[in-house]
Amino acid sequence: MTTHEIEHDPASGVFTTTVDGQVALLEYRREGDQLVIVHTGVPDAIAGRGIAGELVRSAFEYAKAQGWRVRPKCAYAAGWAERHPEYNQLLA
Repeated sequence: MTTHEIEHDPASGVFTTTVDGQVALLEYRREGDQLVIVHTGVPDAIAGRGIAGELVRSAFEYAKAQGWRVRPKCAYAAGWAERHPEYNQLLA
């Protein structure tokens, strides 16, 4: 469940959300039919609120809607995927 408004800029390969004036983001690149998550960043001032998880879930849901697989190259996204087996079928 997303509690923060997530914005997506497919041209830049970025999902963002702004919380308390701080911008959190997830960066990805497309490689064929794969969405490769390369970085997830949440400022310390808003850490611990589940924001990174919401960004990763948004990326997985976007890939699912496009019919793509996901390759989480950043450590946070890889750990998130391990904790959410319901998305295993999307892993590249």
